[in-house]
Amino acid sequence: MKILVIGGTKFFGIHMVNRLLEQGHEVTVATRGRAADPFGDRVKRVMIQRMDEESMKNVLVRDHYDVIIDKIAYCSIDIKYVLDHADCDRYIYMSSTAVYDPKHLNTVESDFDGYSKDFEWCDRFAYSYDKIKRQAEYALWQQYPDKNWTAVRYPFVIGVDDYTKRLLFYVEHVMRSEPMYIDNIDEQMGFIRSDEAGYFLAHLVDKDIRGAVNGSSDGTISLREIIEYIEKKTGKKAVLSPDGAAAPYNGEPEYSINTDRAKQTGYHFSDLRDWIFELLDHYMMTTEHEV
Repeated sequence: MKILVIGGTKFFGIHMVNRLLEQGHEVTVATRGRAADPFGDRVKRVMIQRMDEESMKNVLVRDHYDVIIDKIAYCSIDIKYVLDHADCDRYIYMSSTAVYDPKHLNTVESDFDGYSKDFEWCDRFAYSYDKIKRQAEYALWQQYPDKNWTAVRYPFVIGVDDYTKRLLFYVEHVMRSEPMYIDNIDEQMGFIRSDEAGYFLAHLVDKDIRGAVNGSSDGTISLREIIEYIEKKTGKKAVLSPDGAAAPYNGEPEYSINTDRAKQTGYHFSDLRDWIFELLDHYMMTTEHEV
């Protein structure tokens, strides 16, 4: 298949592109050209400015693509800049479980109604992240109902290559005895490993699934369990204080993500508890060398 990837040079986009190449697809990567990538001559490249409609149009009208995977669309305008100009059979949008208001235990795709709220064309700076991602999905549901699109919703993506360093925050603060403020320490939460986040997107390119689909590792874990594991392995004690640095997962409710629809496509996710402690071990080892 001929596939255009918008934003495949960073984080789990690299895993996704590598898997697409392994599957034998012809991949073109649309990039600003600021980040080096490991793909060499295995991919074609085109230069874009993601927030410039003319730049997007000039690239999109050149070729027909079987699938466009848009990893970096945030807002409704970003969706418009692709779907108003692209010649493609399928559009896969990287959405987020942040669209659910709120997430809860066993969150299913239908918990977000793409027709329930007023839609507006807006840029990525107009609102908070969750509201922006909802507007992007409203665009798909309300403005492009006849297009063949899939919105993939992930919770927090974590891994050794996680540039956000949100999970690493907890490891560093425990090991350095630095105070932190956590408002949801006992809430069960879901995650997905970065390589699986890429692999599932690649898996979907030839699957007949329209609308929204959740992706998440199986199972959940609480921040208390994570912190107690770090304390046990390091002999350090977490310093919890309302005056400490605000932890990055603050405000998250207790939730789990239902992936039954994804599994119907033949994909099965790993169990969170089979790998998250190994990831924490990696973070502890790297942090120990810095302390």
